[in-house]
Amino acid sequence: MGAIPSSSSTAGLSQVTDPSSSNPSSRQMAQQSIKELVESAIAENKITIFSKSWCGYSARAKKLVASNYPEYPAKVFELDLIEEGPDIQSYLQSKTGQGTVPNIFINQQHVGGSSDLTALQNSGGLKKLVEQDSQSTKL
Repeated sequence: MGAIPSSSSTAGLSQVTDPSSSNPSSRQMAQQSIKELVESAIAENKITIFSKSWCGYSARAKKLVASNYPEYPAKVFELDLIEEGPDIQSYLQSKTGQGTVPNIFINQQHVGGSSDLTALQNSGGLKKLVEQDSQSTKL
């Protein structure tokens, strides 16, 4: 690849642009890569949580899952600790309409955030959702 002409002060992949390219831009390729990362994580894991390490709501959701469903370890992405975090969160907002963390998927179904997870747990629906078979949780 050639030199990257510009980038913003954030380390997000979609912030990089190459205005001189007539092929798909670096930004477009990065967005496709982010989409593939998110979609494969959701497809390949029974429980996927997009979180931030400092977020109390995220901590509550991770604790609820870990303490109630230890046989189903969650795949957790700490968005504040990875370079692609802002781009992942942006993609998740376009996918789900939710711009906050935690952003939780169980058996490829978007559950929502911490309060949604807690409500589902309190109604008994979370156990059913977690324990249902999902053909794509196996590689």
